[in-house]
Amino acid sequence: MIIQESGENYLETILLLQKRKGYVRSIDVAAELNFSKASISRAMSILRREDYILMEADGNIVLTERGMAKAQSVLERHLVITVFLQKILGVPYEIADRDACRIEHIISPETFESIKALVNK
Repeated sequence: MIIQESGENYLETILLLQKRKGYVRSIDVAAELNFSKASISRAMSILRREDYILMEADGNIVLTERGMAKAQSVLERHLVITVFLQKILGVPYEIADRDACRIEHIISPETFESIKALVNK
């Protein structure tokens, strides 16, 4: 199953929260994204069903191997595209970061790899 943009955003957020706090709970995701607990609960159920996350008994959310790979991929696209927009095109950081969050979900692998090669020169 292909994960939708919203699912990618949830996985990226879980990864970032895990790096920042060391653990992630649904309430942390809700606060970070400014979404209702009900929306987060539904999304976590879908991600769990699709084997992207595990919910531990204490409420912690853990990325599965599949979830971690997807989250890292989305985060990499976000970071590289932000740098490209900011450093190569001269877009202010706030705008570059916001635009990268949208572009990261629709960019083709071929275009991303070309941008990544340019950024890494």
